[in-house]
Amino acid sequence: MEGGGRVPWVKYGSLMSFLVVLLAVWFRPPQDAVLDGRLDTVLSSLLRAEGKVGVNNVARPKVAIGFGGCVDLIVDGVSFLNKIGISYTDQPVHHDYLENAEQLAQSFAYFFAPGAAAERFVLNDTLFNELVEGARDLPGNRWSIGGNAPVMAGRMATEGCDVLLGGSFSTDFKEVLSQHITVAGEVIDEQDIHLILEYSSGANWGSYTSRRANRYIVHSDYHNPYLASMDDFAEKLNSFKPDLLVVGGLQMMDNFPFKSGERAALLSHLADLLISSTPQIGIHFEMASFVEESIMEDLLEYVIPNADSLGMNEQELPNLLSLLKGSNITVLSDPSPRVATVLDQMREVYRILNQRYKEATADSDAGGAESRGKPLTRLHVHTLAFQAMIVTRGSQWKNTMSATAKASLTANRHVCGSNDIDPSKARLIMDDSFSISLQEGSQRIPLQDTRPVSCWDEEDYEICVAPVLVCTEVYQTAGGGDNISAAGLVLQI
Repeated sequence: MEGGGRVPWVKYGSLMSFLVVLLAVWFRPPQDAVLDGRLDTVLSSLLRAEGKVGVNNVARPKVAIGFGGCVDLIVDGVSFLNKIGISYTDQPVHHDYLENAEQLAQSFAYFFAPGAAAERFVLNDTLFNELVEGARDLPGNRWSIGGNAPVMAGRMATEGCDVLLGGSFSTDFKEVLSQHITVAGEVIDEQDIHLILEYSSGANWGSYTSRRANRYIVHSDYHNPYLASMDDFAEKLNSFKPDLLVVGGLQMMDNFPFKSGERAALLSHLADLLISSTPQIGIHFEMASFVEESIMEDLLEYVIPNADSLGMNEQELPNLLSLLKGSNITVLSDPSPRVATVLDQMREVYRILNQRYKEATADSDAGGAESRGKPLTRLHVHTLAFQAMIVTRGSQWKNTMSATAKASLTANRHVCGSNDIDPSKARLIMDDSFSISLQEGSQRIPLQDTRPVSCWDEEDYEICVAPVLVCTEVYQTAGGGDNISAAGLVLQI
């Protein structure tokens, strides 16, 4: 009897509960609509900031970019490893270079879980050829122009620049470049292939789950480490008369089996090229994933002192800072750092490099030698969540606020694979407010939807920070940093 008496009450109680939930949903603030509205506002504000400055398409800016290039073969990393029979390993290990499949599995696991970008040289040619052949047959693979220099050149040509590109390319490679790109370098029969193992945020490989979308790159490139196009590039620089000189792709030298003294000789030759350029020309060096300490030391001697602009990501920044402070290279850093952490690291890099420049200048003055090198006047760090720039006041770099906004928008455009940004395929992961430093009592700046780029003055420089509308439907992460850096530079020359 008791059981039979409950049924109507259960039935009507369920109905009442349903109505209550329905009414609650009906009258509840539409959170999704609020979020969508916020993303729309941030997007329109970033677009407005970007649009404050345009590129002069009548007198197109001229940019010279070196060195090298490749063809990227892009695959889904987890599907690829499963297909070719490289099993999940519970031993993530850092390797400077790769000689066998086990090291590949260990190295991939090391970077996959935190979602950190990495690039490694495969010393075993047979292994690399087998990897490429396996990737060719994988459904959904894609081919793309690769290499720091060609990718940055392509972005700058798209954004309205004329470009001199230094590199050794095949005829087929040159044919797909923009008509606004002129190549300086010899023609080679076959372009080097770099294998890009992409993965999405939340991807699973064995017991590992990636914290963010990223890529792991392997190559066995024997052309690009030698900077073979450098002499031809240097010869054409004089008549090209660039407004900006960009150097990238030097990570191809990392852990490459050079003969003794060979790499230092090449970088010394590059330093001569940079020093001989017109003093008024800005020089930008695009960092990359370096793991060999000796090449970082060579870069600190030959390249970085001759650049007045540096570009890097959240992994490369602490790597450089660690070496500048006399510590070992930092192979793996926080892939999602807070704004305050990055800004403090940027300030330290800016301070140390400019202190070194002042000391070198004083030494040359005391010895009666000609002063060499440049002060660092621009530092751009691109992270998943935000873009940050430090620019010296009164330097040749202009439009910092608009450039930071453009870099932010380009991050979404590249990763989503579309020039049109869809807020429904994006999210903000930057905090609603951020401290400008880890020092106690530091100012906090709110993220304003209608003015999302925050800029302020400190000491002799300006800092700008912009949130990124992080793409949630990833098309490609490889080349992201190159596109972002190139887009930011376009508005500042």
